[in-house]
Amino acid sequence: MALDPAVRAALESALASAPDNAAVRIHLASLLADEDPAAALDHAARVLTDQPDDPQGLAIAARTARAVGEEQRAVAYERLLSALTSSAAPAPLPEPTPSPSPGPSPPGPREPLTAGDALEGEADIDAFLAEVLGSDPDIERSGLSGPPRVTLADVGGLDEVKRRLNTSFLGPMRNPELRKMYGKSLRGSLLLYGPPGCGKTFLARAVAGELGARFFGIGLHEVLDMWLGQSERNLHEVFQTARRQAPCVLFLDEVDALGLKRSHLERSAGRNVVVQLLSELDSARSDNEGVFVLGATNQPWDIDPALRRPGRFDRTLLVLPPDPPARQSILRYHLRDRPLGSVDLQRLAGRTEGFSGADLRLLCESAAESALEDSLQSGTTRPIHSGDFDRALREVSPSTRPWFDVARNYAMFANEGGAYDDLLAYMRRHKLA
Repeated sequence: MALDPAVRAALESALASAPDNAAVRIHLASLLADEDPAAALDHAARVLTDQPDDPQGLAIAARTARAVGEEQRAVAYERLLSALTSSAAPAPLPEPTPSPSPGPSPPGPREPLTAGDALEGEADIDAFLAEVLGSDPDIERSGLSGPPRVTLADVGGLDEVKRRLNTSFLGPMRNPELRKMYGKSLRGSLLLYGPPGCGKTFLARAVAGELGARFFGIGLHEVLDMWLGQSERNLHEVFQTARRQAPCVLFLDEVDALGLKRSHLERSAGRNVVVQLLSELDSARSDNEGVFVLGATNQPWDIDPALRRPGRFDRTLLVLPPDPPARQSILRYHLRDRPLGSVDLQRLAGRTEGFSGADLRLLCESAAESALEDSLQSGTTRPIHSGDFDRALREVSPSTRPWFDVARNYAMFANEGGAYDDLLAYMRRHKLA
């Protein structure tokens, strides 16, 4: 049976507010194992990052890794699971807990749950789903969550990006007198672009966390619809809900999919969605005061030029791979709860030039798996040491280089109005152009 999109959205909303909750993540991974094995694998791998001996996580990771064609990874998970269970055969995938149908809140004296509450077990998961999906249609449709628990202090590096964010929205929000003096409106839009895995989505959540504001993370499945005209209505309702909940941050991930250049669209339906997005950003018939729109894309050159004129996505920020101090900070963050031996993080940061934040997370996970596998084979536990990272570096390489290979042509030959000056300067400094 296909997973109800509303159930998936509610679970993902819960994880956005409580990302370390292993019970919720394993529950979602088990539901996605057949329908979306890549997403299930990602969730299982995140659980194993913190709990590398979790048998359910290992079983799901082994099955879904094989489903997406990562046979070597699947075998590694199965070997670890076999060593833990003293059995040659991997444990079967746990049966998904039946997800409740949207309906009224369960009876009893229990206080209502919110997306920001920590969910401890499957009973809490079911209660959360029943209450969220049955209480507010705006939450069900638009992925609304409470104030995120991360702030810009949790973001490693990106000092220039943080400065621009503070000037364009955070500072005026915190200082109403200065805002009034300088005639600064709280409405605004900012487009984040850069290689994948460098923290654009995390930045959006951090902005909402700085404000204590609500956060709307909007995916394509919540907007695009097969019926003519319904996509435009969905997009309008997303903005209407955000306006009713102001102040809030409305985050449009992969905005190029909604705002693709109309010259690239053959059918009128796609062009109509772009026009609707232009209208919502202009807010000619509605007031966007208190609604800060953040867009993220890996392909800014595919966005319709009308979306980037003043009054729409008029500000653009380049989110680049972390520099050495930021890489050291990210490595330290991902190793904070792991037994760490003699590892020179400064030297390791110097060896990971071009790695994105996601690459560094995978590097730490691979090093931890190397130490875990050795501990299982030897029967004695040991900390992660430099040799584990040496092995991990032979398996994990920077994922940003293909993006720069594509971006080079646009930065050098399609840089109208200096749109890619920052990108071109970075590529020249790092001998990428």
